[in-house]
Amino acid sequence: MFTSDGWLNEAVKFCSDNLWTYFLLGLLVLCGLYFTVGTRFVQFRMVGEMFRLLGDKPAQRKGKRAISSFEAFAVSVATRVGTGNLAGVASAIAIGGPGAVMWMWIIALIGAATAFVESTLAQLYKRRDKDSFIGGPAYYIFHGLHSKWMSVTFAVLLTLTFGLSYNSIQSNTICGAMHEAFNFDPFWVGVALAAVALIIVFGGIHRIARVSSVIVPVMALGYLALAIVVVAMNVKLLPGVFRLIFDNAFGVGPLAGGAVGAAMLAGIKRGLFSNEAGEGSAPNVAATAHVSHPVKQGLIQALGVFTDTLLVCSCTAFIILLSGLYTGGEKDGIAITQNALSAEVGASGTYFVAFAILFFAFSSIIGNYYYGEANIRFLTRRRWPVIVFRVLSAGVMVMFGAMAELPLVWNIGDLFMGLLTMCNLTAIVLLGRYAFRLLNDYRRQKRAGIKEPTFSADSMPEIRDDLDAWR
Repeated sequence: MFTSDGWLNEAVKFCSDNLWTYFLLGLLVLCGLYFTVGTRFVQFRMVGEMFRLLGDKPAQRKGKRAISSFEAFAVSVATRVGTGNLAGVASAIAIGGPGAVMWMWIIALIGAATAFVESTLAQLYKRRDKDSFIGGPAYYIFHGLHSKWMSVTFAVLLTLTFGLSYNSIQSNTICGAMHEAFNFDPFWVGVALAAVALIIVFGGIHRIARVSSVIVPVMALGYLALAIVVVAMNVKLLPGVFRLIFDNAFGVGPLAGGAVGAAMLAGIKRGLFSNEAGEGSAPNVAATAHVSHPVKQGLIQALGVFTDTLLVCSCTAFIILLSGLYTGGEKDGIAITQNALSAEVGASGTYFVAFAILFFAFSSIIGNYYYGEANIRFLTRRRWPVIVFRVLSAGVMVMFGAMAELPLVWNIGDLFMGLLTMCNLTAIVLLGRYAFRLLNDYRRQKRAGIKEPTFSADSMPEIRDDLDAWR
């Protein structure tokens, strides 16, 4: 407690648990409900269009290679699907009980509307860049709200949160999984991770997009297939698992009542870390896609929230709850998931989770790096800060995460996440009306029989001069 690490951990934990949590979670829910109503439940009404857009080819861009909708989707899912889906879900269940799963689902259903709005705005206010487009909350805050101090604040916070803090979390979890499964030394695992990450990030967004578009489908489908096998092996227990989740989430029955608050807080906090809706992270990559209408990336990123929480997080939750190994043990985080899977499919389960978290979390490392780079480039056009950031994010922080203690790493991430999210939510609430107008325009064109709706800055004359990419 009185060592430097202990003091720092306690101070950060106090801030993340007490000063920010209740206000932040309430704000997220209220904003999600506002955007759900404002978009007329877009996350439910346009699911079919979301899947159709996965195959949408990038619009023509004068012979330059453009980032497609699917590649932008893959990079955003790469950052969403990581530690939070395996270690974070396990921690939420260990702390809040089975009811935490229900609150993770609820925050995803509500948060998908928030994801739609922030990514649509990122597309609207994106800027032309030499290799692709660039954008994100710092850009729509600056060009939409014309607030330099707020945009700079966001850019700094996001760089610290994703490029530095979150990368240490992903690295920490990979090293923990590898140690649990193979007894590998975390130091040497960290060295290997940093070396490969540096090779990829020095290739820029195009290399990151190509790697992510390969890793994401393989890892997600493979993990889903394993979860289906586990559920099929225990299909008779499934109704009891759903009942356990519901009872614990809403206080049905005498034993569940006292756990509702813990379930709600654990589920929503870990759910936010996992799906990132409202944090302002995915809009950074959503802005890179070359599409004919901003709404297309809004819909794609809403689907990303569903993919993360309703699909991958649910896989982990069912594996853990079916095993019954989430109470009474000393294991935490990724070790719970490994032990639960081993109980279902044998010792190979530990090895499978180790490799799953390797790909899940590593893809998050390279995606998180790009979020930071986009905001470094907002702060300065000089080349050397980007080079320094690459070394810090993909090298130094990966090594720090490999060697740091888990509670400190998670609590720093939670604190930064709260600050970042409040800044982004303020911006998208103030600019949300433009996302609503864009959605109405998109739906109007679809109703008129236009298969691929288009957008021009001339349709919004009052902000035309701010829309660099659409003029």
